[in-house]
Amino acid sequence: MADSAPIRTLIVDDEPVARQVLRDELRDADDIEIVAEAEDGNAALAAIERVRPELIFLDLKMPGMGGFEVIRRLPEGVLPMVVIVTAYDEHAVRAFELGALDYLLKPVSRERLEKALERVRARRGHKAEVAESLVRLGDAADRPAGRSRKVVGRAGDEYYLLDLDEVLAFQAEREIVWVITAHQRYMATQTLQAIDRRLAGPGFQRVHRGALVNVNHVRKMTPLSSQRWMLTLSNGQEFIVSKRQARTVREILQW
Repeated sequence: MADSAPIRTLIVDDEPVARQVLRDELRDADDIEIVAEAEDGNAALAAIERVRPELIFLDLKMPGMGGFEVIRRLPEGVLPMVVIVTAYDEHAVRAFELGALDYLLKPVSRERLEKALERVRARRGHKAEVAESLVRLGDAADRPAGRSRKVVGRAGDEYYLLDLDEVLAFQAEREIVWVITAHQRYMATQTLQAIDRRLAGPGFQRVHRGALVNVNHVRKMTPLSSQRWMLTLSNGQEFIVSKRQARTVREILQW
């Protein structure tokens, strides 16, 4: 059954006129409820924490903290749909390619806004897709560093954006991939191979066919034989290192 409640909406832009134009245009949409506005990144984060919007019209270029950084710092449990609003074509296209639901170029036209709202209505309720798009957009804040900073985890019907620093390991069990933290396991939304490709770098190491381990959470490495080792993580969980990966793991851990 479709959600009949109004879509709680936040407008974020450092230009008062731009906020007013959007506010006036959105008043004609019966299913949109503007619950707050913000003039910069810090104010946006405070508003997001306070009103928990379902949709954000987000300017990318703002003094201090830009739109990509706002997405990266979203409070836990908040997974809004994001429509980028910008005066720069290249920024709009980049954001759209990374996962923004849509983009609007200033000055915003009524026809283009309505098309964006059609996308919003179609995506509403698809939490996994929204979460994955937020991860990709948040990663943009770290470029050119190029390292992904968050991963999506599912617990029940809810999706969470988890900081990679709190992830101890990814473990595959048949078709399911678990995201393991110190206190809970979440279901991943991607395959282990896809996660491995995305996290390319020394932070996470494949220890055998079915597991990726955060090397910063390895607390002990115990020899089982000349070519087999057991890793103990900070939560006490143990992983056996395959013969194929043993040398690489030892070199990375310098043990």
